[in-house]
Amino acid sequence: MSGHSKWNNIKGRKEKSDAERSKIFTKIGREIMVAVKEGGASVDSNSKLKMAIAKARQYNMPNDRINNIIKKNSEVDNSNFVEQTYEGYGVGGVAVVVKCYTDNKNRTSSDVRYAFDKFGGSLGSTGCVSYMFENKGVVVVEKNDKFDADSAMELAINMNAIDCEDDEVFTIYTDPSANSVNELVSAFESAGYTILSSGVEMVPQNYVKLTDSQIETFNKMVDKLNESDDVIDVIHNLEESDE
Repeated sequence: MSGHSKWNNIKGRKEKSDAERSKIFTKIGREIMVAVKEGGASVDSNSKLKMAIAKARQYNMPNDRINNIIKKNSEVDNSNFVEQTYEGYGVGGVAVVVKCYTDNKNRTSSDVRYAFDKFGGSLGSTGCVSYMFENKGVVVVEKNDKFDADSAMELAINMNAIDCEDDEVFTIYTDPSANSVNELVSAFESAGYTILSSGVEMVPQNYVKLTDSQIETFNKMVDKLNESDDVIDVIHNLEESDE
């Protein structure tokens, strides 16, 4: 399996400006909202909420803001928000899946289609590219001074991990369920490791290379998609450089 290219995206988003970080908080807030809507406000019984909170903390979202989102959405009816997924191709044939939470499908569909059309992509039908990805639980561990690859590998095996990658970061793949991810995170944190990111993700089965100019165009499309608060995640199979 190729390197966990999504880590480059995560790292880049964490380094963005305060204004862009605020937009990320808005998106994560919607994930927390949907988790509360689907499974209630208790972290003990709602593994999806636990995972969303973990993601919020990875982006340094203040605890007060997290708790306010949970409290607010446990008291109001958010049934008008639904999960919506769009699929298509970016420039050069890169497969793209756009995950959204929206209370206005027409608005979201229009925003997504505009981004694809403007930057040389094409929006397709449901299922046109999702078969190129595999759902997996993904936990990314920091390789700091205390990191030990052999011990990390042994712990991952003991936790029934599917696969591991030892590269710029240590990436562990597990079953695509919130429970499996949360259990893996808890085990590694208890062992003293630093978790950089965790979640259930669509992992590409293969990657597409682009020229420098195509990469620039593709990144503009991704940035345009992420301008929408409705867009929670943009998944793709572009083979990203380590630079």
